[in-house]
Amino acid sequence: YKYGAKTGSIPNYRFSKRDRSKWDPKKREAVDALLREIATQHKAENTGDAYSYRLADYIDFARRHPHLKAVDDCVHAYLSYLATVRHVSSSTQDQALNALIFYFRHVKKIEIGKIDAVRAKKSQYIPTVFTKQEINSILDHLRGEYWIMVKIMYGAGLRSGEVLELRVKDIDFGMKRIIVRQAKGKKDRIVPLPESVVDRLQRHIDTTKKTHEQDLREGAGSVKMPDALDVKYPKAAFDFGWQWVFPASSRYTIEATGVQQRWHRDDSALSDMVKAAVRKAGIVKHAKCHAFRHSFATHLLQSGYDIRTVQELLGHSDVRTTMIYLQCAGKGAAVTSPADTL
Repeated sequence: YKYGAKTGSIPNYRFSKRDRSKWDPKKREAVDALLREIATQHKAENTGDAYSYRLADYIDFARRHPHLKAVDDCVHAYLSYLATVRHVSSSTQDQALNALIFYFRHVKKIEIGKIDAVRAKKSQYIPTVFTKQEINSILDHLRGEYWIMVKIMYGAGLRSGEVLELRVKDIDFGMKRIIVRQAKGKKDRIVPLPESVVDRLQRHIDTTKKTHEQDLREGAGSVKMPDALDVKYPKAAFDFGWQWVFPASSRYTIEATGVQQRWHRDDSALSDMVKAAVRKAGIVKHAKCHAFRHSFATHLLQSGYDIRTVQELLGHSDVRTTMIYLQCAGKGAAVTSPADTL
């Protein structure tokens, strides 16, 4: 399971590398127990990152308020604190609640009662969408594999994590499609492979294959397999089809076994490249990698595709999630302002 890829035991999560050494044993033990349970239930890596952060923050809050003896009282106070003092969004508060329910239910075997905390106000926002001209300008300031990643994010509507976790076998050049495996909600889906990226992507995969062959000659060349498939198929981890499409430039060593493997490119590197390209393109919109997915959906609707098709391509379970893009693709911009008729 990918949580243990870099540690061989306790699942790894991004924020812990800096802070964890400063923790006391009880706090570390609680978070480790949470991550073990998340790994056991095969939940997403981002879930482990988010839940472990929220649990650590809750433990710090509980220690600052020792008078809150009952679990329910402490949880209620913490959630209210997030809304009234930290002024977090409703989604952040919901995430904290889900993390604590998961921890107490599956690790501590305690059921939290009815939540009577102050709730953060839900807000509706319009996602950031690039115009086609802006996307071309951003691509002009990207090179190599990062150009390919952004082209796929926009051309296929993939999340940044979905792009980074692509395996070579997931790219079907013959059928001109990409198979997104075990994405958000543990769902597979099929999306179109942009024709304009095919040549560069094929050359990039050829380069990746040479790197893999060099790793094999040096006694490495295996890759972390999902759901412990390397136990069932020990040789599959060395097959080129299972290798990352965008592997990291260096290998890491699994402490427990001494085996060297290669992880995929880090999401922070992709994010930094996109931010730099947006800045160089002179675009002032507050945009992250996810804006390319927003743009994909919006431009499809503007081109006349029905919302159910867009929902399927995005992998949304509920069409109401997709409907936000109807506002982005609306005709409001085409309305003539009365101020212009004076």
